[in-house]
Amino acid sequence: MLALNGLPMPYHPVFNVPRFAFATKDRFFLIVFASDKKYDPATTRRFLEGLNPRSISEVPS
Repeated sequence: MLALNGLPMPYHPVFNVPRFAFATKDRFFLIVFASDKKYDPATTRRFLEGLNPRSISEVPS
């Protein structure tokens, strides 16, 4: 199961997002992959903004 989920993943670009450090304290991260066939940057951003998050960060690949 670990291999099917691509684990372990010792590095991911999301680790460079400054607010990622809070994910281990009292918050969590939601990652939406641009490689998803249904992904649309503008629609996804509008949807996430509608949820009133503390922040939205784009992660360069």
